[in-house]
Amino acid sequence: MTHKVITSVQNSYIKEFFLLKEKSRERKKSGLFIIEGQRELSLAIKGNYDIEALLFYPDLCPIADLNRLTASQLKRIEISKDVFQKLAHRQTTEGIIAVAKSKTHAIQKLKLKRKNPLLLIAEAPEKPGNIGALLRTADAANVDAIIIANPKTDLYNPNIIRSSVGCVFTNQIAIGSTKEIIDYLKLNEINYYCAALQASINYHTQDFTKPTAIVVGTEADGLTEAWLEASTQNITIPMQGEIDSMNVSVAAGILIFEAKRQRDFK
Repeated sequence: MTHKVITSVQNSYIKEFFLLKEKSRERKKSGLFIIEGQRELSLAIKGNYDIEALLFYPDLCPIADLNRLTASQLKRIEISKDVFQKLAHRQTTEGIIAVAKSKTHAIQKLKLKRKNPLLLIAEAPEKPGNIGALLRTADAANVDAIIIANPKTDLYNPNIIRSSVGCVFTNQIAIGSTKEIIDYLKLNEINYYCAALQASINYHTQDFTKPTAIVVGTEADGLTEAWLEASTQNITIPMQGEIDSMNVSVAAGILIFEAKRQRDFK
C-alpha cells in the first residue's frame, strides 16, 4: 500500500501535529491526541481507540514491523529523521507516532459491569507522573474503574501516556466534579473510604469486600472536606518513620491491594 512521505519540519501537517503534542487546548479543541511507541499504540488499539493516522520513521520502524502492528488500511505517513526528532517526546520511541481520537470520560457515562465493584478515585491530581503511576496501579489491580475528580491535567498529556506506559488505554476512566462523583457513588450504593490523617482509623480494620471506592488526594493538600465529611470511613496507613505521608500512588497501591487481598480470601 502506498503512503505519503514528509521530510520537512515546516510542513503544515507536522506543525499541527506538533501543537497536539505541546498544547492541551489544541487536544481539547480537536478531540485528537498523540500516541508514541509500539506498546502504547498496541494498547490503544486493543482499547478500541480510533487511530486517525500513523507516522513512522522507517529506520526505526520498517514497513514489516508496521504491518505486524496495525491494519494496512490506516493512513500512514513516512517521516524523515528530522521530523521524527521534532515530534518524538522521547528518542527511544520505536519510530512510530500516531494521532488518535480521544474518548468521552464523563462520570454519567460510567458503566460498571460487576455488582461488587472496586474503584480507585483520585481528587485533583496534577503531576503527570503521579497520574501515570495511579493508572498503572489501577491496571495492575484490575479495578473496575479509575475516577478522577476535579482534574488539573489533561488526561491525554503525552507525559501521562508515557508514565502510565499505556495504562491510560487499558483502564475504564471516568472524570467529574467531586459532587458528581459522590452523587454517583451514593446512587450506586458504593462505600467510599478516604485516605486522610483526620478522624481516620487504620485501613486494614475495614471491610472492602462490598462495593468499594478507595479515594486519595494530593500529597500537598489531601482531600477536600466534601469527601472527608461524607465518607463511609476515613482511613490511614500507619507511618513508622519521621514523616506522616507517602507518595499518593504508593498509598493508593497499598490500599487497593488490601481490598484485593480481602476479596481473594472472602
